[in-house]
Order: sequence, then structure tokens, then C-alpha cells
Amino acid sequence: MTEPIVGTLVDQATVEARVEAGEAPGWVEDHWRTFSEGLTGERNGTPFPCFFGAESVRDGEPLYTAVPSMTDKDALLDLGRTLVEYLDTWQDHSDRASLVTFFRPPAEPLSEAEYHEALWHVLQFLHVHDPEPWPDDIPTDPDDPRWEFCFAGEPMFPTCRAPFYDERMSRYCPIGLEITFQPRALFENLGVTADTERGQQARDVIQGRLEEYDGVCPHADLGDWGVEGDREWPQYMFSSDEAQAPEECPITVTREHPKSESLLDDDPVVGPVGL
Repeated sequence: MTEPIVGTLVDQATVEARVEAGEAPGWVEDHWRTFSEGLTGERNGTPFPCFFGAESVRDGEPLYTAVPSMTDKDALLDLGRTLVEYLDTWQDHSDRASLVTFFRPPAEPLSEAEYHEALWHVLQFLHVHDPEPWPDDIPTDPDDPRWEFCFAGEPMFPTCRAPFYDERMSRYCPIGLEITFQPRALFENLGVTADTERGQQARDVIQGRLEEYDGVCPHADLGDWGVEGDREWPQYMFSSDEAQAPEECPITVTREHPKSESLLDDDPVVGPVGL
């Protein structure tokens, strides 16, 4: 069985065709089916809370990749290359083309704490191997309300789904880790940033749907970028059990560049960085 979705950037039509033809690994098929059904279906009589995301999937707009490991160096370097390609091309595909990333599930079930660790390992690895400097206008301190994850010079919002959500089903994936990367430019293009009237209206609709869809109140960490008192990083992977979630952002960001040259060349050479 070939694995054409793994390690490459593909559109939704390709994912659907390869899954239906049996040309995708079983774990990719499982991810795709639960992802598409989750975003386009209903729960408690309510559609998926993020109506932009749901409409985007129904219209076939996202781009996709699959990563065979959450820790393997070569797999994560391939993810970095795919993310660079995505950032270079997404607007040619669609104004709402986020990058949906399916990770191969671990051999044994992980705890919530281990999924938090896995997410931040991936983001730290990408930062260490970032081919571009950290943007000058983005703080390096995650405790700053204007901090957000950046890669290849682009600020973005990586939001996660994982198996440990027993109640918050809008973030539930029974297979393994999923990360959807959304550049800030995507929200700006749609005019739904927090500083716009349309953005505030969209936020109110999404929060109302969240409570109905999940059956619980919106998470206490839900907030807006740049708003005093709100922080971006806890929103990437909401906690279910606070005791298992990190109290401080587990990433070290510096402006030192390059930290690694692995993604700087077309023929990358893996450097000595041990992340």
C-alpha cells in the first residue's frame, strides 16, 4: 500500500480520492473520516461551532498532510518542509485554506499530559529548524498577549484535536493528534480578527455554538490575540484536566537565527540540534 498523503501537501479532493481507493494508510483514513464527519456533522442538534471551518471543509478548501511520527526527526523535518510549501501557496488555493495535519497514532494510548508534551515538542522542533527569523513585531515571550507561534516568518494559530477530550467534543479526535495550522493572514483576509465588528460577531456565534455543541461552557482560556489578559498558547490545546496541562508555555523562543540549517537548503542536511 502506498502512502502518498504522508509527508506531502495535498488538497482535499486528493485525500478523499485516495482514501476511497484504498491508497491511504488506515490511520490516515481514520483521521480523515472522523475529521470530516466531525466538522460537517452535528452534535446535540448543533453544527460544528467554527462555521468558517465547517464551510471550508464542505467546500473542499483545506490542504492536508500526514506525519508518521510525533517525535521522529526526519518526519518532523518533512512537516517543516510541507509547512513552508503550504505557507508559500495556500492563498493561491483558497482564502480559507488551512493546513490540516494528521499524526500517526502512538502504539499505546497517551495521557493528556503526554499529548500536551507532544504538541509542544512539535512546535519547539519547528522553531529550532525555522528557515526564517522570528518576526520582528512578534514578542518571543509567550506570556505577552501579542505572542503567537510563528514559522517561516508567518504568525499562525495551530489548533489541536486529541483523544483525551471526554466532554469538549469540538476538540475531540479518537485517533490521535491533529493540528490545524491557520496563518493570521487567513483571519485578516476574512475580516474576522478580534478588532473588527465582524470578528466580534463571529466570536459570539462560535461561543454560542460551543456551549450547545459541547454541552459545557466555553473553556476559560478562550480569548483573543492581543487582548490584555488573554494568552494564545493555552488555546492551541485546551486542557481537560488542569492537573495535566502545563502551567507555563513549554516552548523557548529566541531571535537567534539560524539555529539549524536543515530547512534552509533544497538538499537539507540534518544538523546537530537534538530536538
